[in-house]
Amino acid sequence: MTMLLSNEDIAAILTMPDCLDAMEIAYKELGTAHGVNGVRSEILTATARDDALYSLLTMDGVIPKFGIGAVRINSDILTWPKSDAGLRRVKVPAAPNQRYVGLVLLFSTETGEPLAIYPDGEVQRMRVGATCGLAAKYMARADASEAAIIGSGHQASGQAMAICAVRPIKRLRCYSPNPASRAAFAEEMRHLLKIETVAAASLSEAVDGADVVMCATNSMQPVLPAELLAPGMHVSSLKRLELDASAVGRADVVVTHIRKAISHILRGEGADLAKDTEHQKAALSSALKQDSLPELSELLLGRTPGRRSPADISMFLNYSGLGYQFAATGYAIYKKAQETGIGRRIDTDWLTSALPS
Repeated sequence: MTMLLSNEDIAAILTMPDCLDAMEIAYKELGTAHGVNGVRSEILTATARDDALYSLLTMDGVIPKFGIGAVRINSDILTWPKSDAGLRRVKVPAAPNQRYVGLVLLFSTETGEPLAIYPDGEVQRMRVGATCGLAAKYMARADASEAAIIGSGHQASGQAMAICAVRPIKRLRCYSPNPASRAAFAEEMRHLLKIETVAAASLSEAVDGADVVMCATNSMQPVLPAELLAPGMHVSSLKRLELDASAVGRADVVVTHIRKAISHILRGEGADLAKDTEHQKAALSSALKQDSLPELSELLLGRTPGRRSPADISMFLNYSGLGYQFAATGYAIYKKAQETGIGRRIDTDWLTSALPS
């Protein structure tokens, strides 16, 4: 039988510690070439809206140790609206009932059969959060107790959960330009994490005195100036344009998620909205010398050092998401779903064929 799971099912069974454990094993497998990450492919074309593009994105990976192969598929309407904080990249929930479309398909490496199908919403924040959490486990000061989250969206909550899972955080400060959004986020995290949370009135108020600063925005402009970085701080970033070269240059130790992911972007006629952004990202990557930075798997395997002293500023650049992460989280999800019986089951014969493909 093949599992059908909802975001609600996954939220009920996938904990951040479980996610961190699976991801740590998986990244060590990747670093020793036992696990394999596939190609990230995105097709961008014009759509019915003049201010938007259609994106069909696929990414995949296989972890033989877990017996899992995974494919993640996104079918999105993308926009680039301007705000007081600058340009942002925003997905539009354009599917019926104002929904987003992202699916994960899990396969067995023993039989090839489809094991599970589920949406990627809950997994998305957990796998991104766990990646930054792993870096913080190896790079942040062991006594880090004050954390700041820059951003108050879906990804920000995953960052908060991850840092609280790997460090004894006593107080969480959050900042975003929208007062209502940051207040609501602080209240949500207070309830979820059971620690003191503060909605900071300014960026400097959030960052000043923080041991860990985690950027989790959809901004296309830098959100953390170099002058706010302080000795002993650990910083992470999710988007390539959240930090500029001067901020990265202040760090004593810098690790990137992966130096260069295999990626193809194909643009159809009229799909020009994203070009300027891609040029900006490429220029920044060059300025950061990202192709020569140590990777997360090398950090986990002890091939590159993390923090050398309590005064170091350490930094993790969580850029270029991997399909491999969906195989890692998929293992944890599938295992828990088997144990709990959560979700629905359908006849695997409906998804397989007696005829060769």
